[in-house]
Amino acid sequence: MSSPFKFKQFEVHQDRCAMKIGTDGVLLGAWASLESQPDSILDIGAGTGLIALQMAQRSTAETIDAIELDESAYEQCVENFEASPWADRLFCYHAGLDEFMDEIEDSYELIVSNPPFYSEEVTSGDASRDKARQNSSLPFNELLEGVSKLLSKNGFFSVIVPFKEEIQFIDLAEAFGLYPIRITRVKGNPNSDFIRSMLEFGFLETKPEIDELTIELERQQYTKDYISLTKAFYLKM
Repeated sequence: MSSPFKFKQFEVHQDRCAMKIGTDGVLLGAWASLESQPDSILDIGAGTGLIALQMAQRSTAETIDAIELDESAYEQCVENFEASPWADRLFCYHAGLDEFMDEIEDSYELIVSNPPFYSEEVTSGDASRDKARQNSSLPFNELLEGVSKLLSKNGFFSVIVPFKEEIQFIDLAEAFGLYPIRITRVKGNPNSDFIRSMLEFGFLETKPEIDELTIELERQQYTKDYISLTKAFYLKM
């Protein structure tokens, strides 16, 4: 058994998950706004359970649900939840978004998702990793349709997408009555192009707050903004 990824308040085993812990998940779990003090949170496509665990650390939400389709990832997510200090508030469903929507009557005050990205067919030789990374297993329109049905009317939806997909994702969200509230564009270092967009949506049309985040000044030298966002989680921050 490989050793777990250790954070300050929890650890994550990931040897059976196709998608390993990466900066994207940690960023989204740290960035998603909890200002509205949601009592119910849903993580769509939970993988290791990382983002749901971050939500549990950061919030007092009574209900933190996660859904994961891949069986191995689902089993590992459940184990990570059970081993955490917040096992009583975390629950993972082994389901796809479509079947979950059919069965769940409740709505959630906050939904988070680090969805599969690569719309172009990529093959790394590892079928489960490829599936986890390709949005063919959860196309953006299916994700947004699910969110539009599961989100409470005053709720918020936070997601991270490739920067090059930002405009398309926002246009698609609008078709489901979801409008951007906050946009943070992420770049690796001061000289690189934007690589990711973190987007927060709600049902109320408003002028979004837009800012940017740079991760490193140079290799292994993190910016103040990145440190302040992630220091509650990373051991070395």
